[in-house]
Amino acid sequence: MQFVERRFKLAWVMGLLPLGLLLLGFPVFLTLLATALVLLLFFMDVPLVQMHITMFGSVDKFGLMAVPFFLFAGELMGRGGISKRLVAWVLSVFGGVRGSLGLTTVGTCTIFGAISGSSPATVAAIGQIMYKPLREAGYDEEFSTGVLTSSGAIAIVIPPSIAMILYGTAAEENVALLFIAGIFPGLLIAGLMGIYIYFYAVRRGIREGGSFDFTTFIRATRDGIWALGMPFIILGGIYAGIFSPTEAAGVSCVYAIIVTRFIYRDISWKGLWNVAVSSMYLTAQVLIIVAAAGVFSWLLTVSGVPQILVRWIDMFEFEPWMVLLAINMLLLLVGCLLDPSSAILILTPLLLPLVQAVGVDLIHFGIIMTVNLSIGMFTPPFGLNIFIAQALFKVPLSRIYPGLVPFIIINIVTLLLVTYIPEISLYLTQFVR
Repeated sequence: MQFVERRFKLAWVMGLLPLGLLLLGFPVFLTLLATALVLLLFFMDVPLVQMHITMFGSVDKFGLMAVPFFLFAGELMGRGGISKRLVAWVLSVFGGVRGSLGLTTVGTCTIFGAISGSSPATVAAIGQIMYKPLREAGYDEEFSTGVLTSSGAIAIVIPPSIAMILYGTAAEENVALLFIAGIFPGLLIAGLMGIYIYFYAVRRGIREGGSFDFTTFIRATRDGIWALGMPFIILGGIYAGIFSPTEAAGVSCVYAIIVTRFIYRDISWKGLWNVAVSSMYLTAQVLIIVAAAGVFSWLLTVSGVPQILVRWIDMFEFEPWMVLLAINMLLLLVGCLLDPSSAILILTPLLLPLVQAVGVDLIHFGIIMTVNLSIGMFTPPFGLNIFIAQALFKVPLSRIYPGLVPFIIINIVTLLLVTYIPEISLYLTQFVR
């Protein structure tokens, strides 16, 4: 009886203490470490040294070396004049189509996301260039902020993605397979958003561009070819077997330095140093969460929480679609409160036994999780992209929220398609598995 009472108290502390600390404004890593410390001190007969061992073991993984490399390459390409060249190239492609500026926004965010892997960076880089032209072309304030804020989230889904690297590390799955599985879902999101933008422009009578000009396209392609080449070099090198995802991250850094410093010459040596320092801070922010989440995940495992949830599913005989629907609802809620990196590292060890119990492919589930959390980046009230847009465009939240609604609906429809049609994620993986 005393054992059951102790487990009951432990479960309440493990569930409510992190939630309370987050609501009080504590950083995610401190919330996880504080909860782990309380559990180890008062509920478990485990020496505190285990906390240190688990923290260091969580970051002592070869795959995590890709994180600082991709962060540095993305920051460098973002500050090195790449975004304006990408915008010019995509606009040269869509120039003769109704809604060309909106389509250019989505297309550029997709390509830039394949370079930076960062949703906030994509919103900031493309937003500074596209917001004013969108407004001048006749798009209202709600639509302009909505399309920029939501399009930036594609960066989390389209490879190479930091979120996928973290999921692959937490789930011990092949990161290269996750990258290739994310291609179609990312393009599907962009495609559905593009269809909506086209009909929005037609309905509003917006015609902002002239006809397609081949000379302009060639000029924009020549100017932006080095920027466009980065995703092909990274992904092509991985799937051709030339290098692993971690090695590809290192190659991307060298490529980014050569392009921004020596070819485009848009960044100085001092600017290069500043980018390195900024990337160092970003890396520290990510890896300290990795270490703290490793401790919390270990506590969940040794406490038997995943096993209890699996037995609960077996007892009630839930169908796989019901389990996935419940997980989607949970992740959409969590995505509004936590950044994708934190959510993936905390929830992956908890959810993996559940999806394995109902026979879901773990590569497929990684994409489901990534798409879910990308939606949280622009879902009110706490989506990070929303606050980036507010600071960038000086628009009140009351004007940003309505513009996000159609894009949230589009992304949720995409999520349901990705969840219940596994082939969208897994079709390409059959050629490399």
